[in-house]
Amino acid sequence: MPDLATALEDLKGSLCREIDVGGLFTRNPIAHKWKAHWRSLLIRESVAWRLQDLMEQSLALSRDGRVLGARILLRSAFETLGVLIYLNRSIRSVVAGNLSFHVFSAKTAHLLLGSRDKSTSHTQIGVLTILDGANKRYPGLSDWYASLSESAHPNYEGMLFGYSTANQANHVTNFRNRWSELYGRTHEDALGACLAVFLSEYNDESSDALNALEKWIELHDAQLEANKPDAT
Repeated sequence: MPDLATALEDLKGSLCREIDVGGLFTRNPIAHKWKAHWRSLLIRESVAWRLQDLMEQSLALSRDGRVLGARILLRSAFETLGVLIYLNRSIRSVVAGNLSFHVFSAKTAHLLLGSRDKSTSHTQIGVLTILDGANKRYPGLSDWYASLSESAHPNYEGMLFGYSTANQANHVTNFRNRWSELYGRTHEDALGACLAVFLSEYNDESSDALNALEKWIELHDAQLEANKPDAT
């Protein structure tokens, strides 16, 4: 992979600028009369925009020696990446016959419009649920997230470990900012891992899964019509 700054700048330049519902419907009126495929596209591109923004800021902070903030932003990037992995896995489950399309459609609404503060009418899907699914595809991803969470929270690592050392012999605690010392050399490796997984999920897995879903909807349209709930 090229330098991270270059890779993130390239990603920024390739971000989707619009999704035209009319164009989607013209291309495939059967598949795109259902909202789930369109919402999946919106989720996919929103993930790309957010993840690029988070990672660009995280890289800038780490290179400026502000490693705690960089790690907190990277934690959010892993959460965002988890949404795309969760979406892709859900699409594959629909196509494989292991998940009801209408249940999946409701999931896309919650992923796209969910909130915790009831500012929308949809409840968000919990981040731990999302990351549990992502970890099944990429074992170890939850470990990355757990490590970043220790830094983000005001617990032992986030406070005492991150800001002090102990002189056991003299029973003295000395305070200083240790984040660069602790994680400065490994932060870009973690950023690179997050970006590499995203590019694979976005460029390859997501494209293939969405194409498969479109074809699946065409084949099962009559069945979906016969069993559709309200507001699908």
